[in-house]
Amino acid sequence: MAAAAAGAFSMREVLDAFRGCVTEQREVLLEPYLSGWRGLIRFLQSLGAVFSFISKDAVAKVSLLEALCQRQRFVSVQSMVQQELAAGPAALRARPDSGCRTLLRLHRALRWLQLFLQGLRSGDSRTSVLCTDAYNASLAAHHPWVVRKAATLAFCALPSREAFLEIMNVGPPEEALAVLGEAVPCIGAVYGITQELLERHRLLDLP
Repeated sequence: MAAAAAGAFSMREVLDAFRGCVTEQREVLLEPYLSGWRGLIRFLQSLGAVFSFISKDAVAKVSLLEALCQRQRFVSVQSMVQQELAAGPAALRARPDSGCRTLLRLHRALRWLQLFLQGLRSGDSRTSVLCTDAYNASLAAHHPWVVRKAATLAFCALPSREAFLEIMNVGPPEEALAVLGEAVPCIGAVYGITQELLERHRLLDLP
């Protein structure tokens, strides 16, 4: 199969990025994490305006984390959390642009995408139902009512499961499902380690 065009979404690239995220010591490396997110953003953008309310926010959060990594030389999620907590929990909570707060927003969105992609792989319901269920189980609790209403209405315009598998840009449906079968657990592993870290340091409710 020909390689994906430059800048085009490919689920295989997302798989490779998240597969390379976790070290043997269960650290989450920020460079492949952000690379995986850039791929997921291309996925959202390929669907047009339906996901713009999430993709625009994700673009801003990824850019902010990239800048922090370059400035502070953060290598992993763990080192970033440790360094920012060194200033004290109160100082961290007072910073609206902290790496921890930015990561938390991406972390919540990653859970939504993990659940949605998992639903696409199983194919038990319409894509609008799968996406709404994933949203309600993850991001909805953190959005105001007007955003939740707009999101669920937008999901009604989602394309079919077959169209989503084609958007994966990895070949025929069977190959797309196989790549999803590998990608979803990798994303889940990154999410799980990050969730444990944020929970341990009581960072899941950063304002």
